Amino acid sequence: MRIIIGLCVVAFLCFESPSMASDKVMVSTLLDEIISFEKATEFPEPYYTCKMVSSYDRRTVSPDKDWWYANDDGFGCMRVDTVQGRVEKVMFDYDGPGAVTRIWMSAHAKNGILRFYFDNEENPRIVIPAYDMTRIPFKVGDALSLIHTNYTPEGLGGNTFMFPFPYQKNCRITFEELDKNRNTWGPRYYEIEYRTYVSGTEVETFDVGQVNTHTMQEKIQDVNKTLWNPSTFKGGKRCEFAMDIAPNHTSAIDLPLGNHAIRSLLIDVNCRKGDYAKMMRQLILKITFDGKETVWVPLGDFSGAGLGAPEVNSWYMDTDGRGHIVSRWVMPYKKNAKIEIENLFEFPVWMNVRAHVSEWEWSKNTLYFHTTWKQERGIEITNRYDDHKGNHMWNYITIDGRGVFRGDLLSLFNYAPDWYGEGDEVIWVDNDIFPSHHGTGTEDHYNCSWAPVVPFHTPFGGAPRADNPSSHGFNAFVRTRNLDGIPFQKSYKFDIEMLSWNPGKVDYAVTNYWYGDLNSKVKQSSGKEEILSQLPYLM
Repeated sequence: MRIIIGLCVVAFLCFESPSMASDKVMVSTLLDEIISFEKATEFPEPYYTCKMVSSYDRRTVSPDKDWWYANDDGFGCMRVDTVQGRVEKVMFDYDGPGAVTRIWMSAHAKNGILRFYFDNEENPRIVIPAYDMTRIPFKVGDALSLIHTNYTPEGLGGNTFMFPFPYQKNCRITFEELDKNRNTWGPRYYEIEYRTYVSGTEVETFDVGQVNTHTMQEKIQDVNKTLWNPSTFKGGKRCEFAMDIAPNHTSAIDLPLGNHAIRSLLIDVNCRKGDYAKMMRQLILKITFDGKETVWVPLGDFSGAGLGAPEVNSWYMDTDGRGHIVSRWVMPYKKNAKIEIENLFEFPVWMNVRAHVSEWEWSKNTLYFHTTWKQERGIEITNRYDDHKGNHMWNYITIDGRGVFRGDLLSLFNYAPDWYGEGDEVIWVDNDIFPSHHGTGTEDHYNCSWAPVVPFHTPFGGAPRADNPSSHGFNAFVRTRNLDGIPFQKSYKFDIEMLSWNPGKVDYAVTNYWYGDLNSKVKQSSGKEEILSQLPYLM
């Protein structure tokens, strides 16, 4: 009984003030963080950087050098070592204190051996007899080990592994090809995201025996259940309006004064006239915190769905595809806040907007919630990966200031006959000389592989829309970040390569979700002129 009471007290304290949790980094604390909506609002302390190493084409060196758009992404690695007579390709080798937070992996075949070494030990703590994280020798659950839609046990496809691996001194991940002839290796595609904590941070290095204990396995099972079935906060003070909003009119809710936070936002829309897809693009959600508007986004895009506002089921956002939206983003403020819906649609729209607001203890690390939207039409895409002089980058977002990037939605119309997403994401943080994140393909960034053209949903996002097997027409990808959120102290820049299988054009609309200081600024975003633009498929 004393143990139960003690655990309840600890849980209560952590819920009321996440910053009171222990500073020691362990598997258990990282699992707690994965399912904490509150923790996402904080600038990290102890501070850590979030970076990524991948199998990107190593001819990619600098934007001012040849082969910046090189696309043989399945052959890159850090180096090749000989270990106890074995030839091991080193995929990851970084000193701690740190933690691996995401492993995305895919290949044509699964044969080979993966090894995980910790704290400079000679022998690996984890050995996997395949290029396949689903075969790891302990249970993590299907929310933390996501199988891609085209996965096959021995052949094509891969998975995204979200279970954390903390380490105090070092972590090294290698792969041994069974064929000893290096000329026949690959391709092996991977992305590994990791945190590096400030020196002096205490980290408990991953241990298989501990993870296999009954207590830890119960915790892992609970985390999986929570990720698949997130709880929507319904307490606190309920602030709402329910009314018709006339064309070119705005309705608003003023929220309670003082230190508070929006803990959940629920919106219902009734489309009595006109086209549902057009309406959801032309209803604008605006939220102002402490005198500054930090959220301006079409309602269908805010929901994580994009054009057409189809179904989404994820950790932060749900929508049923018929006008019911649930947001679980926590949005703190110090003094005052206002939620507005502006109707740019041609007909009146009935709306019910409900915000559940509770008191909030503000700290020096508390950040404001931001959502920005950007659209551009007629963007050229190319299959000239060797075009050294052309500029084939498109900017998702550029931020000046301090914050943590938490996710993005790409909603698009593809005019090309087939796959548009061959390009890599390229993310620059603070004083990067080379991007902190250089990916291996657009779909890889969104936790899938091999040009998927089928809708799917996971706790960390998915593909709300994929209309045609060829990928021509409407498509949408969304990704939100839990442990793999990216902190930045001065600046954040996210570009995507506009590479494809065949030349053509696309219309891109990107929604970015992030937390930042009130004075953090986005360099470029879109407004009413793009909302009201006559897209041929919304006429």
